Amino acid sequence: MTQEGLTAPGDLTLRFWGVRGSICASGPNFVEFGGHTPCVEIRCGERLFVIDAGTGLNALGAHHGADLPQRIDLLFSHLHLDHVTGLAFLKPAVLDKNREIHTYCGNLDGQSAEEPLNRLFSPPLFPITLDALPARFVHHGFRAGETLTFPDGMEVDTLPLQHPQGATGYRFRHAGRTACYISDIEHSEPWPERNLLHFVEGADLILYDGMFTEGEYPSCRGWGHSTWEKGVELCRAAKVGRLGIIHLYPQHGDAMLRDMEQAMQAAMPTAFICRERQKIVLPAEVRVPELA
Repeated sequence: MTQEGLTAPGDLTLRFWGVRGSICASGPNFVEFGGHTPCVEIRCGERLFVIDAGTGLNALGAHHGADLPQRIDLLFSHLHLDHVTGLAFLKPAVLDKNREIHTYCGNLDGQSAEEPLNRLFSPPLFPITLDALPARFVHHGFRAGETLTFPDGMEVDTLPLQHPQGATGYRFRHAGRTACYISDIEHSEPWPERNLLHFVEGADLILYDGMFTEGEYPSCRGWGHSTWEKGVELCRAAKVGRLGIIHLYPQHGDAMLRDMEQAMQAAMPTAFICRERQKIVLPAEVRVPELA
């Protein structure tokens, strides 16, 4: 059973710093759910992972300040602009010469994100290059579908997703709990797709791309996104405990999203639409020792 609130050292926790897709949303109609583009903090106990570097990355840095670890592992779902434009604005990290930011990219056939990021963060699109910042950037490439193994022994499973130019899904396991990040995915026919179903099976929580309504989707087919209804279908088929909808359409205001959430919860009571700064705690599973 998941819960929100206090965190124990062994818990698997998630915090949302950006939940919009494509472009930021701003104004009085976008207060409750927030306007930043994708950035999710995941902690396996005290171990920090960051998924995506949208504009929410700046809010993450401002919140944690100097408490951020010296090494930051940043996992990209892919490199479209809404997922990378915050990279140079993780201020407490990029302005500290003793910090390393390790990026991981799985949708470039094994190549790292270094070359495309260097093209983006350079004149005339950006005033300076990333190597002009005090922090050291280290870029890692892999092929989605491989398991990432980090120097401290932590492992994160990955999966290729259907999206223009590809995207990567992630599965985190800690203390008997499992959370999956499945954003920037277009549902297939038939649905759910077999490899995805196996990847998320039995998870406590899935974060899923619900950018469009079922009415909007037909005119946006091929854009690489999905609906909350397909997220519910996936969770039912895979016996997933809870569903969180992310990558929110930038023109869906608070009132519309509340109505969508109410309809979604009628179909799956444990589902919700992610809100900026919201924290979800998956308490460590307590195992009772067997008597000899």
